Amino acid sequence: MSHDPRLILLDPRDNVLVARVRFKAGETVETGSGPAALDRDIALAHKIARRAIAAGEKILKYGAPIGVATEAIAAGAHVHVHNMRSDYTPTYHLEDERKGASA
Repeated sequence: MSHDPRLILLDPRDNVLVARVRFKAGETVETGSGPAALDRDIALAHKIARRAIAAGEKILKYGAPIGVATEAIAAGAHVHVHNMRSDYTPTYHLEDERKGASA
């Protein structure tokens, strides 16, 4: 089953889809695992669960883990800071500091 053309699948391993448009709460989208009614507005470029994601499961985007689900996420649900923890680790680079000082 294919997903809604208003959503982008960046990598076949991903468990999220990316919104190509803004969605309103109550709209129905096809996630690839069945139709899902959206429980909230979804902003452009935000993530929607492609399938059910268990609490503690890795969130995959671009075929790589970007975070962990902090609670169970239903297929079609908005995936964002309210239900996932990011794996992003900020890194300090001395060269960045030097470039900023000369600007």
